[in-house]
Amino acid sequence: MQSARSPNRLLNQEDPTTALSLHHLLHGVRHSIRISILHFKVLANLIMEIVNKYLFKYKGLYFMQNQTTPENIDLAERFEIQDDDIFIITYPKSGTVWTQNILSLIFHEGHRDGTENITLLDRIPWLEYNLFRVDLTNLPSPRIICSHLPYYLAPKGLRNKKAKIIYVFRNPKDCLVSMYHFHKVSVPLETPKDFDTFLEKFLAGKVGNGFWLDHIEGWCTHKDDFNILFLSYEEMKKDLRSSVLKICNFLGKELSEKEMDDVVDKATFENMKMDSRTNYRFLSSDQLDFSKGEFLRKGIVGDWKNIMTVAQSERFDHVFKERVEKLPFRFCWDMQEDP
Repeated sequence: MQSARSPNRLLNQEDPTTALSLHHLLHGVRHSIRISILHFKVLANLIMEIVNKYLFKYKGLYFMQNQTTPENIDLAERFEIQDDDIFIITYPKSGTVWTQNILSLIFHEGHRDGTENITLLDRIPWLEYNLFRVDLTNLPSPRIICSHLPYYLAPKGLRNKKAKIIYVFRNPKDCLVSMYHFHKVSVPLETPKDFDTFLEKFLAGKVGNGFWLDHIEGWCTHKDDFNILFLSYEEMKKDLRSSVLKICNFLGKELSEKEMDDVVDKATFENMKMDSRTNYRFLSSDQLDFSKGEFLRKGIVGDWKNIMTVAQSERFDHVFKERVEKLPFRFCWDMQEDP
């Protein structure tokens, strides 16, 4: 009687050619499955995912509903760069409006002497959050444009290293606290249930423009692909004049002593709050509800200490510590430290 043999023994011992063919077939199937999964992940990343009524996810990043669209993100990537363009790029609540104001004062005499009544959003508009639908292409040269985009979604033309980027970063704890208060004032954004809940969303990157560490790490890692100046909010607060000079040197812009004095004076937080062109009070009530707070709130270093508990601070440090220490910057946590 013929003994029973397993299919594998029959293939391996009696028909090696068939076994080899089957092996190649299975290998090909596995490879095709891996490729298909990879393609699926890539395609899924290109499809807008509605997270909730306040956020959508596109190309791996969270964006604010009613503020931008996937089409705007795609247009931003394809935006045609001019050699003298200047981009202000930040993670949200890192000093973007302050830097907008500084550059407006540097380049526009009418802003410095008060002869022009043009808002910051008209003068230095947003790339992906262009609420006023400013014609970015025909802005006067040099075009100065703001963005919160990560490096991989920024206009491809920025990689030719001719246009310049000023990347402003801030102590992430202060970013968190500022964002928390901004969510209370901003009508299109979800009002936080409480600070602890918002903290967990921030640590998970489930807020507009994603996780702080991903944003700054991306730009740092790829800094050699761009013509970029890194500047910290804290050093700007500590010595505004030196920071303005650093910006001017980077941009090749010379100011007289009088012009420098005017820029530094008008760029202080206190004067910005009083300036109707810079304090964002020109926005409509469907954007900002000033009955719930100010858009330009405090503008200080270390405000996180006024709201975060010891446990919350330790929780934050646990998530951030290892990756922050690998960044090529030294973060100061209050004004007694050197940035």
